[in-house]
Amino acid sequence: MRLGQREKLLFIGDSITDCERARPVGEGLFNPYGRGYVSVVDGLLQSGYPELGIRVVNMGISGNTVRDLEKRWETDVLEQKPDWLSVMIGTNDVWRQFDQPYITESHVYLDEYERKLDELVVRTKKQGINGIVLMTPFYLEPNKSDAMRATMDLYGEAVKRVAEKQGTAFVDTQAEFDRLLEHIYPATIAWDRVHPSMIGHVALAKAFLKAVGFDRWTV
Repeated sequence: MRLGQREKLLFIGDSITDCERARPVGEGLFNPYGRGYVSVVDGLLQSGYPELGIRVVNMGISGNTVRDLEKRWETDVLEQKPDWLSVMIGTNDVWRQFDQPYITESHVYLDEYERKLDELVVRTKKQGINGIVLMTPFYLEPNKSDAMRATMDLYGEAVKRVAEKQGTAFVDTQAEFDRLLEHIYPATIAWDRVHPSMIGHVALAKAFLKAVGFDRWTV
């Protein structure tokens, strides 16, 4: 596995990452990682690789866009000094264009999204943090011609371009969900097609762990 002894793994993102995690920092006692994929990742890492003692931290905040990440990057990422960083952002950047169509100042369009995400990765690498995983946003709609699904796919493609440009690990969460949607009705995974049930969070955790070389699934 790519994560090493006593390394610190920090997750940052929006509500899908947040999932009612502890404040101000999502670690410690009493369900600190929330009820989502970060908690699943921690459980699998600690049970699969107990000898590594990997430290997991959740810094997701509900409602965030890439603009919000930019504002808190220094305190919530760089000052935390992680060895590994996972970023999943973009859902609200897209969603506000559809649920708040006339409040255009809340919209984060594709060019700004890709530029800011790239800049955040560059800032992080300059601090010597090279273990970076970029995860795409997703929309639980199998119809690829649906307007929000089509837009979300464009933002996912932007994440892939940044990952390829910066040489980071990449997780195509939409592809993972598309596999599930061949068999499971979208509302079963997420009533609003955005916030997943435990089915979806486990899928996200598995996709992340595959990207970092987790190979103790049978333990």
